[in-house]
Amino acid sequence: SDWKDRRLWVTVTPIVLITFPAAVQYFLWERFRQPWGATVCVLALLFGEWINRYFNFWGWTYFPVNFCFPAIQVPGAILLDVVLLLSGSYLFTAIIGAMAWGLIFYPGNWPIIAPLHVPVEYNGTLMSIADIQGYNYVRTGTPEYIRMVEKGTLRTFGKDVAPVS
Repeated sequence: SDWKDRRLWVTVTPIVLITFPAAVQYFLWERFRQPWGATVCVLALLFGEWINRYFNFWGWTYFPVNFCFPAIQVPGAILLDVVLLLSGSYLFTAIIGAMAWGLIFYPGNWPIIAPLHVPVEYNGTLMSIADIQGYNYVRTGTPEYIRMVEKGTLRTFGKDVAPVS
């Protein structure tokens, strides 16, 4: 939650996540003429993600659930299915539907992310709740930790110093 408003999450996630809904959409449209393949795929993925988040993150490691909630792709999947239903064309769906999928991704996740970006004053500094979470609970994969590593040098096993770029 402390990094989900940055550039990488908004650009890479929709590009990577469109492949499975598009494949299921193609299969259901080609075989059964059902225009809800992407939505069904995304709902199944979301259900699996919540099971993963609960048992693996919370159940085994007590990782806070509000740090690792999955992204919501349901609005994009509905738009993808609607474009296929109205056009009936794979090309039109690939161009217009994929663009709608990518453009609605970030606004579709605003209701979940917005409460975490409330400004608060913390030790004399204006921060968001997500920033406070990130600074108080430092994880090795977070941008803050990576920035701390990138400021210095990386020691290799051969006692050489490798600058981090």
